[in-house]
Amino acid sequence: MVTQIVLGAVLAGGRSSRFGSDKALAMLNGRTLLDHAIAALSPHVSEVVVCGRAGGLADRPRRDLGPLGGLNAALHHAVDHGFAGVLTTGCDMPVYPAQLPALLIGPRAAVVEGQPLLGWWPATLAPMLDAHLAGENSRSIRGWLEAAGGRVVPLEGIALPNINRPQDLAALQKTQ
Repeated sequence: MVTQIVLGAVLAGGRSSRFGSDKALAMLNGRTLLDHAIAALSPHVSEVVVCGRAGGLADRPRRDLGPLGGLNAALHHAVDHGFAGVLTTGCDMPVYPAQLPALLIGPRAAVVEGQPLLGWWPATLAPMLDAHLAGENSRSIRGWLEAAGGRVVPLEGIALPNINRPQDLAALQKTQ
């Protein structure tokens, strides 16, 4: 069996408009949400990059493209460094279940139902995403998934915390 070399990418360039401040730097149990996302994704990949933040990969081809700008940067990094593809997560997703890579990784792009930032993107999609971003279309992950011929994977029986508002973070802290 050939093992694929997989890049992990934390998409962290959002505006955090619903959160009210830089969500990636919000604290959960003494660590930033960004640190939690990196730690959760790391066991499943060969390398982790952060997209859309200073010190990480700059959104490609420019800022303000939503998560697709960060994904595009990660895909091109994957191509340039010999990775088969990219597993993605959001900076507001402090958990990455161990079974996700096996459910997502395959010949086609895939995202978790209801959590489109949790995805698998073959590196061969990089030129297609360049073209998609140059065209007139929605800049949504779902729209890109459809254009790329991807699939949606149900994740039954597993609750994934997703922190969009300060109340979500407070509720998660109470359960930990």
